[in-house]
Amino acid sequence: MVVMKNVQTLKNYIGGQWIESTSKQVEDVPNPATGEIIARVPLSTKEDLDRAVATAKEAFKTWRKVAVPRRARILFRYQQLLIENWEELAKLVTLENGKSYKEAYGEVQRGIECVEFAAGAPTLMMGEQLPDIATGVESGMYRYPIGVIAGITPFNFPMMVPCWMFPLAIACGNTFVLKPSERTPLLANRIAELFKEAGLPDGVLNIVHGAHDVVNGILDNEDVKAGSFVGSQPVAEYIYKTAAANGKRVQALAGAKNHSIVLKDADLSSTVKEITSAAFGSAGERCMAAAVVVVEEDVADELVNRLLQEAKMVWKKVFSLVPLFVTDVKTM
Repeated sequence: MVVMKNVQTLKNYIGGQWIESTSKQVEDVPNPATGEIIARVPLSTKEDLDRAVATAKEAFKTWRKVAVPRRARILFRYQQLLIENWEELAKLVTLENGKSYKEAYGEVQRGIECVEFAAGAPTLMMGEQLPDIATGVESGMYRYPIGVIAGITPFNFPMMVPCWMFPLAIACGNTFVLKPSERTPLLANRIAELFKEAGLPDGVLNIVHGAHDVVNGILDNEDVKAGSFVGSQPVAEYIYKTAAANGKRVQALAGAKNHSIVLKDADLSSTVKEITSAAFGSAGERCMAAAVVVVEEDVADELVNRLLQEAKMVWKKVFSLVPLFVTDVKTM
């Protein structure tokens, strides 16, 4: 196993500061393309998580009162910083996740689009009002932030999936605690740095690295009012049941057995390319990867033969790729 020079143990991001974990346990973060150790991530404790939640709870007192247009302006500045650092972020995704630079670049684009969407939250936050629903009675609906929200994200999309969660939650006046995958911690730290540079107040976004202890801490902490998870089916079920039992709002998105259906009048040339992309993109390590193809018998043999040939071409391309080496990892 090769270890980069000056490999650092990463810190948690709490209250706008880089804080060492109270845990002495760490996990190596390898570059999947080379096996080279590029960083070490702390397996933080429940105490670390509770500190982050308490910090987020305190920040919520003031952040919830910030005018919605001002929150949106911070997000617009954040979007611009992400665009300006697009190439760096894509290289980080490739470095710690292992997907090709082209795929990583596209993933960063999706994350940026999520931030752009969140910046438009004011139009989504408008309530409804109906005067005189009955004599002397007026009906109204208003949207209020709920408090501290937590996100637990997977390794396969370290930019896009967190950006599904924290930008919109923060735009709506909530504060956030993110637990990224232990396998892809560098990108999470960098996007937190850029959010602070955009003007986000300290404590509104916090990051706690770790594994089971941090997840269970999120589920058990009564100050975490809602949570979002993306990952495997068994873990999604556990998180949903535990969080719901503790009175939290929760969404838990898991993988699926995704089917493609091919009818006999399909254009097989384009169909084969679409199936190949859906099955092998990101090495198949994504929730929506195509795993099963249902095909009408009349074209089944031809489709299988074409898919085999296309799969062989994918295999050749894999071995022709030159790995992307990034040796200058920014201090985090």
